Amino acid sequence: MKTSRRKFLTSISLLAAGIAMPISAFSFSSNKEKLKVVLVGTGIRGTSFWGKRLVDEFSDILEFVGLCDINPGRLKYAKSYMGVNCPTFVDFEKMISETKPDLVIVTTKDSTHHEFIIKGLDMGCDVLTEKPLTTDETKCQAILDAERRSNKNLIVGFNYRWSPYNTKIKELLRNNSIGKITSVDFHWYLNTYHGASYFRRWHGLRDSGGTLWVHKATHHFDLLNWWIDSDPSEVFAYGDLEYYGENGPFRGDNCRTCNHKNDCDFYWDITKNERLMKLYVDNEKHDGYIRDNCLFRKEINIYDKMSAQVKYKNNVTLNYSLTTYSPFEGWRVAFNGTEGRIEAWLDIPYQKNETVNQAEMHAKEMDQTSKEEEKYEPIIVHKLWKDYDVENVAFERGGHGGGDKRLHDKIFKTPNIADEYDRAAGIRDGVMSVLIGIAARKSIESREPIKIAELTDLEPRAKRIS
Repeated sequence: MKTSRRKFLTSISLLAAGIAMPISAFSFSSNKEKLKVVLVGTGIRGTSFWGKRLVDEFSDILEFVGLCDINPGRLKYAKSYMGVNCPTFVDFEKMISETKPDLVIVTTKDSTHHEFIIKGLDMGCDVLTEKPLTTDETKCQAILDAERRSNKNLIVGFNYRWSPYNTKIKELLRNNSIGKITSVDFHWYLNTYHGASYFRRWHGLRDSGGTLWVHKATHHFDLLNWWIDSDPSEVFAYGDLEYYGENGPFRGDNCRTCNHKNDCDFYWDITKNERLMKLYVDNEKHDGYIRDNCLFRKEINIYDKMSAQVKYKNNVTLNYSLTTYSPFEGWRVAFNGTEGRIEAWLDIPYQKNETVNQAEMHAKEMDQTSKEEEKYEPIIVHKLWKDYDVENVAFERGGHGGGDKRLHDKIFKTPNIADEYDRAAGIRDGVMSVLIGIAARKSIESREPIKIAELTDLEPRAKRIS
């Protein structure tokens, strides 16, 4: 192994452990060996953010040496879309054995993340997985055990931490702007375009995605764990399915063939999206996966409204909710402290004189090439006994609020440079974020509070560590 790749692997290992290297210890040059990367799971997120964008931005330091998926048609399309000339595989272990990669990127269905994470670690690779880490506590423990015995490292691709707006909240909290945090209110609203999309896809089945407590809320819980700077200790939750699924007034096989196109407010024409047609519809014949499924089909068994109370090890209490059929997409958070209160929000239409196209919002957020004019969004800091102050923070729409590109740069360009905000996420962060959602699911089913410490062998700590 040549010097450049060895230094990269050392850096990425320390990054996963939350440790920074001196800048002099790491450098790339065009005549050194590139990092060998494989991707398993060639869906929309895998082929774009963890695929084409890496090829476009980092081809000088890495190369894809293998792609893997159970669907040969998607594999063929992925290879063309990403612009790579590497072999493709249906057998993951064969891919690892033949290509001997340095890094495995996992972007498969959530319920199978553990399978490829564990095999990758056991076969001597560092692993980077898309969120969520996994879908239940048994798989969490298996991943923890695998990393310990492998002497390799796992990075979880949490991007929300890296947006400038969310980082500013972290800075204000870290600087004790409101004293000691005592409680937090966090509410996320998915609109009837983005929210509905989860119920069309495999995410609508709890065996595939672990419910939105895990697939979607892991983003939110990771942000909260990072902001609060502590581990969760206990969860009590409510949840129900009362809008989508069998609650719908009518249903069909999928949107393309549905007899209710003219009556259904949720009708979605996938044929207008060339990429989705090539990636999914053209390859249904291989595995039967339908991308434009009816969101009122009876087999849907996840929650569409969710509410939880979480107690942290440092005694902070969190009130959380997730709504999946809101007329707008946005969120609010408020931190109460011993010396004041911080309030922040994004995309609440009633709080600014700006019309947001709800149908296009999620597409713009996912767009990695967005070049909008610079905007600013407020954060309110209200000290006790004083008037409130407004912090205006630079805001980006594309790439998850600018978080995507900053996450990539940290992993692939500057893993050796210290980050004062501790935004790199390792295995402990991945576990603690999904355990809140797993505990919430268990609480709904048992009608009892669930102790985080009883789910895996990780003991919650009052001060969070990576």
